[in-house]
Amino acid sequence: MHFKNADTARQTALQSKMHFVTVQKYFEKFRNNIALYSDEMYQLNRHRVTDYDEYLYLPRSLNIKENIDKLQHFLTLSYDETIYNIMMPKTKQSLLHMEHDKGHKLMMKYLKFNTISKLSKSQNIITKFWDYFEEFICRYKGVSNEKFIFYLKEAEWRFNIRQKSKIK
Repeated sequence: MHFKNADTARQTALQSKMHFVTVQKYFEKFRNNIALYSDEMYQLNRHRVTDYDEYLYLPRSLNIKENIDKLQHFLTLSYDETIYNIMMPKTKQSLLHMEHDKGHKLMMKYLKFNTISKLSKSQNIITKFWDYFEEFICRYKGVSNEKFIFYLKEAEWRFNIRQKSKIK
């Protein structure tokens, strides 16, 4: 019930009087199942994709010049008012570990000129998801690189449920 209501593991542990680690393990299982479900649904509907665009996420509290290696890079696709995200590979470490200014300039140039997108209109379901994701992820005080995909998939799942309830 707590996960469905979008409570954090900490909130749930305090309200339910369960140990935080126990709650966190349950939430991780839920997120893993959501990621698997999301992939299954995408495989069934991949031929229906109409729009896609790249997104670079960096927590608002971080400066891009100093934290370019912490960028999370994903591709967002849409079909029938449904969102699906694919994590893109991390940038090669050799680009990030060059002389700081040279590496930063090279990375910014790469990010500016190497984007993938096909959007039928500028304000669409994908940009709505990105706005939603930015608010969603702020509730969590730092997500590790290894766990990021699961939080992204949770946001995707919650957003898709909201979209379906709006349509009904």
